Amino acid sequence: MQFLMLIHIDEDLVQALPDGEFDRLMRGCFEKADVLRAQGCLLGSQQLEPAHTARTLRTREGATRVIDGPFAETKEMLAGFNLIEAADLDEAVRIAGSFPWTRLGSIEVREVRDMGAVRERVGAMAGTEGMRERA
Repeated sequence: MQFLMLIHIDEDLVQALPDGEFDRLMRGCFEKADVLRAQGCLLGSQQLEPAHTARTLRTREGATRVIDGPFAETKEMLAGFNLIEAADLDEAVRIAGSFPWTRLGSIEVREVRDMGAVRERVGAMAGTEGMRERA
């Protein structure tokens, strides 16, 4: 089973860290990610640029609006993600708990839907032969 770990951080808490602490946390995360990747558990990960660089699109009644920044009204902003392979949700939560970001925000763990199964169910043909879709 695949799970997406959505990492949300409170940028004020990050800014309040002592000098060098963020770099120490990131170094530890990279080291942890390397171990998980070598074990075949970590399938992908990426950091996002700060939330203030985002644009949010919303279409209502045929009109699309583009809003600067994130739309959610919260102090915690999506900072990145890890795509992992785990036996079940409990294992995925255990893996998420091994990262330090819950101290500075939260990590949301959600199972990735098998888009191939959805595509098959709705009768949509795959655009690329042999492509395994998940998301």
